[in-house]
Amino acid sequence: MKDLIALTVRVFNDVLPTSTDVHFLYSQTPDNEQSVIEAALKAKKNNFTNAWLIMQTKAISGYEGFEVFSKSLIKAGISETHIMGAFSDQEILHTLIESMAVVSFCKERGYKSLLVSAAPFQQVRAFMTAVTAAMRIYPTLKIYSLAGKAYDWNEKVIHSQGKTTGTRAELINGEIDRIGIYGEKGDILKVPEVHAYLDRR
Repeated sequence: MKDLIALTVRVFNDVLPTSTDVHFLYSQTPDNEQSVIEAALKAKKNNFTNAWLIMQTKAISGYEGFEVFSKSLIKAGISETHIMGAFSDQEILHTLIESMAVVSFCKERGYKSLLVSAAPFQQVRAFMTAVTAAMRIYPTLKIYSLAGKAYDWNEKVIHSQGKTTGTRAELINGEIDRIGIYGEKGDILKVPEVHAYLDRR
């Protein structure tokens, strides 16, 4: 548990480079979409990037789809010409599917650095999953963390593929459980391996 707490501190306080090639916003349900939109606006304000990436899909697994989400980003102040889509033809979306698609996207375009954002309760697992995908597909990719904006932790929301419900605070325990379960299954790297990645990065 100490390793996970230490990783959480690093993920939420990542030292970001002057700029990154692209900023990926993990797909969210409408209840949590604004969280990652605010991360995009923070990245824009601080010149962390000038390119944003979201999933190029129809509405699926609680995500409203590329067309709806891109319109929300544009309305918030992100230029349409700076928004790109990572394609997936899977029948569902989950964090690993998104991560594999995004890392493949970066490899195809020769990008060297990737900034990732999810809702705060999901950020640690999302970052770990992005690193996992990089280690499988594109080990030299440098991935950085920028958590989405925190909203009322006691508000009941819909999350995980549009099926999981609970307060944002309650969802944290589910994320911790997934980190352990998926790590044991080999779906994502274990916590010490992600620490090692950060040390190398």
